Amino acid sequence: MESIRDEFEFLTGLVHGLAAQFGENCEVVLHDLTGSYESTIVAIANGHITGRKVGDPGTNLGLELLRGNHDNDNGNRFNYLTQTKEGRILRSSSMYMKNKAGAIIGSLCINFDITELMVAEKTLQSLISPGGAEQTEVKESFVTSVSDLLDALIQEAQEMIGKPVAMMTKEDKIRMIQLLDAKGAFLIKKGGEKICTYLNISKYTLYSHLEEGKSLAKESDPS
Repeated sequence: MESIRDEFEFLTGLVHGLAAQFGENCEVVLHDLTGSYESTIVAIANGHITGRKVGDPGTNLGLELLRGNHDNDNGNRFNYLTQTKEGRILRSSSMYMKNKAGAIIGSLCINFDITELMVAEKTLQSLISPGGAEQTEVKESFVTSVSDLLDALIQEAQEMIGKPVAMMTKEDKIRMIQLLDAKGAFLIKKGGEKICTYLNISKYTLYSHLEEGKSLAKESDPS
């Protein structure tokens, strides 16, 4: 196959067949990577998952692959977690197609929205976990960069809140910011910017939530 257009009917049928099999929470996307990266999507099913449509561009992962940055010979990635700008959690797989010369010509990507499943899992765990004395767990992150450290702090704080960002209330976000502040996340250079992006809030809102959290902490402290 020299172009995905050679098998376009089959590939578009595969896109819609996979989406039909796994339901409305599963987005399936076909990219043509032989032209401009500004418009790679040539077929998509359940585009409401990421808000994309035919004619939209590819993601940073595809761009990195085209640049030659990948961990294996074909660049395929399976069963990895991503997050939309609205904070919904996706379990994704990306498979790339090459021509006879070995050049990448297209990709098929599957993005399954597991946001509600994660919330359900949290609820079930609260019901089936045994009671008894509390145990103290200490998490220490061994990383090679402060960026990785900040990622670990954000992930740990979100786990403590117990909700994906898309389902967090204002109070949840204030609490998460409190947790990150207590862990020293704002001491990391550009930590505030990354936290704003992750929580989908402005810098003004971040500082407002931070101050509100401090006020609440003082009110709850009888001393």
